Amino acid sequence: MAETPPRALKDRIDAIEEAYEFMLGYAAQGHTAEPSGPGGVRDHLQRMSEALDGLEEAAAALAPGDEDPWPPFLEVVAADAEKARAVTRFVLGQATIGSQTVDNLNASLHVRALLTDLFLLDEAAGG
Repeated sequence: MAETPPRALKDRIDAIEEAYEFMLGYAAQGHTAEPSGPGGVRDHLQRMSEALDGLEEAAAALAPGDEDPWPPFLEVVAADAEKARAVTRFVLGQATIGSQTVDNLNASLHVRALLTDLFLLDEAAGG
């Protein structure tokens, strides 16, 4: 079986941004328990987590080589992605995901730093 090619950086950025936008609305809804059904917060967080896997490599593919300032910035992206991945997976590991939990995830500096990195990468890609 052939290995699936890595997801394009733009696809990853879109999945992460879509999850974040969904989470903003979800946090405002005041859920104490997670509503059931597909397309909910857990599905969005799962897609975000999957988009974070390999994000560093997808970002590195955008770099025009080993020219400054890319290597140091890619190190920042890798560190921020690792931290955002950890907090996202922590939330996914909870039995239920209420609005307050998602509100705290939205406020996480790790997620916000990653989003800023993604905005910069998207601009560098001509986004």
